[in-house]
Amino acid sequence: MPLNIVKLCVGVSEIDELESWVKDCKAGRDTLDHVTRMFPKRRDEILPGGSLYWVLRGMILCRQPIAALEPVTGADGIERCRIVFKPQIIPVRPVPRRAFQGWRYLEDSDSPPDLPRSSRIEGMPEKLRRELAELGLL
Repeated sequence: MPLNIVKLCVGVSEIDELESWVKDCKAGRDTLDHVTRMFPKRRDEILPGGSLYWVLRGMILCRQPIAALEPVTGADGIERCRIVFKPQIIPVRPVPRRAFQGWRYLEDSDSPPDLPRSSRIEGMPEKLRRELAELGLL
């Protein structure tokens, strides 16, 4: 079972916005990535098969499979981690998550399940899914 990462998606409030960002990034770059300050010490547990679970406005709403974790050096000379993603965004069962800085490990057993593609839940507006999750009905 792979280890996952959970991170706040700052400046994005809906999955549609994240999907739009991914589409824009794919158009102009070779890789889809996000650079973060700390490099995961448990890299071998994340790859292959781990995902980054995005927290949007206080809820884990989706995940992106991680393709690679690469060390990079910033313009300031500080070592960082480039998280390279696969382009798909997979909606998951909404789970409340408090704000935190950076990223955290997320064990596979604690990760919210993917929403089934054929379910009525996936077809619901995101706002409704969020409200149902807050009420404990989803």
